[in-house]
Amino acid sequence: MNARRTATTRGIGGRLGAFTRAEWFALVILIAIGAVALSVTNPRFHSEYNLYVVLRNFAVAVVVGLSQMVTLAVGELNLSVGSLGGLIAVALGGMLEVWHAPLALAIPLALALGTLAGVLNGLLIVVSRINGFIITLASASTYTGISTGLTQAIPFYNLPSAFTSFGQGAVGPIPYVLVVTILVSIAVAGLFARTVVGRQLLAVGGNRAAAALSGVPIDRTIVRAHTLSGALVAVAAILGTAQLGSAQPTIGADWVLTSFAVPVIGGTALTGGYVSVTGTFLAAVVIALINNGLILTNANPYWVPFLLGLLILSAVGLGRIREARARRGRARAIVV
Repeated sequence: MNARRTATTRGIGGRLGAFTRAEWFALVILIAIGAVALSVTNPRFHSEYNLYVVLRNFAVAVVVGLSQMVTLAVGELNLSVGSLGGLIAVALGGMLEVWHAPLALAIPLALALGTLAGVLNGLLIVVSRINGFIITLASASTYTGISTGLTQAIPFYNLPSAFTSFGQGAVGPIPYVLVVTILVSIAVAGLFARTVVGRQLLAVGGNRAAAALSGVPIDRTIVRAHTLSGALVAVAAILGTAQLGSAQPTIGADWVLTSFAVPVIGGTALTGGYVSVTGTFLAAVVIALINNGLILTNANPYWVPFLLGLLILSAVGLGRIREARARRGRARAIVV
């Protein structure tokens, strides 16, 4: 029975994962064009420090995007990404500065807090049967209230030097935190590509009725998606805190838009059923180049949300076109 269930789930997940290499190639071309344009217009782009800044910001953006991607996989979303990031940063800073907890204890506890918050989000959704949009919107307000109330919006600055040195250190232009991002990305890619749990996430997002008939535990899978999302938010919050050198309750204030922009531009379906870790990785590079380009050209930084909005709309539109073509292709196959 278990073998048959696994095989069926694998079939559903495989049917939903059809993001073409041509779309990855399009992102690569966009990155190349952006890099060349910045190199020509501003020689500072080549500097080691500037590349370090780009990669450091990119490292956090990828993990933030992955935290939203895993909930999009099951057709859910998580609006508490930024608020939870701020709460975890505050909790981590409090443990390090006030309680003088060692890093070996504080970091696992921060990860556990993010994971627990994700579990609570998932349980509230499946038990109450209320849309995840409402649940995570409410939890976002709750997390913001807790982190702001505990700190009175005053950051924790006295963090261990070993922690901040890791967050701000680099080998040439390559920041240390990028290593963590790469390892996390590989782990998430392996989850979706090689494990039954990953295939179940995609199966639930692709067609819940079919997944249920195949024996996939729908409620448990939704909780798992939010649990993983919370854990990834914790990783992003830890990396962001280490980079800033302080634990600020506003650390994730701009993460919600980024969390959607990165996976959606990378090809993840808003309706669930398909994710792309490679696409998410490449999309984060595109966004990092946009941010850096606006800084180097002294452009108004408020253009960033505008450009991200256009990119999201374009990505969603292309996704709809791809789905329509796939449906027409299946229809022709049935007719033939």
